[in-house]
Amino acid sequence: MTEMTIKEASQDQKWLLHVDGSSTAQGSGAGIVITTPQGEDLDFAIKFDFKASNNEAEYEALVIGLRMAHETGAKHLLAYFDSQLVVKQVEGAYEAKEESMIQYLQ
Repeated sequence: MTEMTIKEASQDQKWLLHVDGSSTAQGSGAGIVITTPQGEDLDFAIKFDFKASNNEAEYEALVIGLRMAHETGAKHLLAYFDSQLVVKQVEGAYEAKEESMIQYLQ
């Protein structure tokens, strides 16, 4: 897993976000786990009702995970993600070339 630090915080304030998107011939979706500072895990499995490439599914997972973490009250978040491409694009190390990837970054 690659780690993305959204905001630095003391360990007792830090929320954790683990996300993974996937796309197959049968459909696409996301797995999301939000861990509160108290150690409680909030687990979600989401099936998308639209076709998505694997990279689009990865971005959808990240965007949905970030929104869900925000809605649950997370202020300081440490995100773990298994897509090196998406992490490097978010960090600015890789340039997004496809229009859909550019839109996700915005």
